[in-house]
Amino acid sequence: MHEHQTWLTALFNHYLSGQAHMVLQAISVEHDPVYPWANWLVMEILVALLIVVLFAVLRSQLSMDKPGKLQLIFEALHSFLSDETKQVVEHNGGRYLSFFGTIFIFILFMNLIGIIPGFESPTMFPMVPCGCAVAVFVYYNWTGIRDLGFFKYLAHFAGPVWWLAPLMIPIEIISHLARPLSLTIRLFANMFAGEQVTMAFMSLIPLFIPAIFMGLHVFVGFLQAYIFALMAMIYVGSALAEEH
Repeated sequence: MHEHQTWLTALFNHYLSGQAHMVLQAISVEHDPVYPWANWLVMEILVALLIVVLFAVLRSQLSMDKPGKLQLIFEALHSFLSDETKQVVEHNGGRYLSFFGTIFIFILFMNLIGIIPGFESPTMFPMVPCGCAVAVFVYYNWTGIRDLGFFKYLAHFAGPVWWLAPLMIPIEIISHLARPLSLTIRLFANMFAGEQVTMAFMSLIPLFIPAIFMGLHVFVGFLQAYIFALMAMIYVGSALAEEH
């Protein structure tokens, strides 16, 4: 038996199963050769394509004199994220805005696509939040090493005074390794719970009441995307701090 498939996943498994099977087999990932495409992966690909198309359309319609509604929405979003980045990161935060904006929009779209009938939010599956969390983990460590230098960045782990280093280094290492786990669990748990509540009420009361929970689901989707991006900003800001 295979897991329930969305109609789009079924199409992928029908027409592209051979290609997916070869790729997964080449990288030694355990999978069902008949149904190699999972819902979360197909939805993630769909979200990425939708974002590419959306911004291609947006770019073609950019106007200084008569900005459209879509342009105004994303300008407001850019302004909000820019202000948050400058407040949280402080160290030339604008340099890192592209990463924060990308992670926010990507997670937001993945959170919200589940409200469309026939689709599922890929962030309901732990693999997707984990992938985003690992991307943040790699990015902030790489940013700290690139901007401060390898040894100066490692000095963060030693604490404010040299004689605390034997105690602080293990604590800091554990703290940093726990960050991807924390990001993963927070996003996965909230989106999974929200989806289950919405689906439960839709099956019990098909009219009116589920709309309230769908609205709540949208709010949670925005909130979780913001929290994820905010945590990324905090991690980058701490990686660039030079107080130590």
